[in-house]
Amino acid sequence: MRKLLVIGIGAGNPDHMTVQAIDGLNRADVLFIPDKGAKKNDLADLRRQICDRFVTNPKSRRVEFDVPVRAEPTSSYRVTVDDWHEAIASIYEALIRDELAEDSCGAFLIWGDPSLYDSALRILERVRVRANVGFELEVIPGITAIQALAASHATALNRIGDSILVTTGRRLTEEGLPANAGSAVVMLDGKCAFNTLADMDVFIHWGAYLGTPDEITISGRLGDVGAEIEKVREEARRRKGWIMDTYLLRKPGEPEE
Repeated sequence: MRKLLVIGIGAGNPDHMTVQAIDGLNRADVLFIPDKGAKKNDLADLRRQICDRFVTNPKSRRVEFDVPVRAEPTSSYRVTVDDWHEAIASIYEALIRDELAEDSCGAFLIWGDPSLYDSALRILERVRVRANVGFELEVIPGITAIQALAASHATALNRIGDSILVTTGRRLTEEGLPANAGSAVVMLDGKCAFNTLADMDVFIHWGAYLGTPDEITISGRLGDVGAEIEKVREEARRRKGWIMDTYLLRKPGEPEE
């Protein structure tokens, strides 16, 4: 039976690699490296650097593959993502079938952690359901952008007795900050959804390219730094051609226990 490792490689710093993740890389016969195009070549390069640095298995080889671009959302965001995942599932199935022998091991290197706003596990489940190729699955966790954000700002994610919401920019725009969460971590926000909040006294810890030499961090009262974050973010995106960022929002005052 083929074995697949889904390995979290951290938020951008090769030093985020755990001993378990390094061991997983060296157990794999084939390392699958996704290529998201010229604008995001840095993401593939980081995976290559990690392999260069940590892989000592002389029998392992790398297989790079193109990731299709997701279409712009139509009337249904879910349908758009579903179609995109189906296309990637076909690629995964072909990779597993054509690149892995029946008794060999392959590894997918996942940015951050496979369990948090990454679709590799869901896509591999699609491949499993198709039943055209069999495999066993093992998941190795990694450091998330959320952990890297908190570390870069030297702050705890939670306050005493308080709850935390992890959400997306789209949800923040639609729903705002919930009443029952004093802190919210926002991911996948391409449109600076924090600017849609009514309360400008909310405190924000923002970070982009976390853990990399290009890391940028800004924090302060939203009313004071919101416009600055938007400006800096756009300048960075234009300069590099892509951006990965996240932020922590915290309501003013201490939580009521």
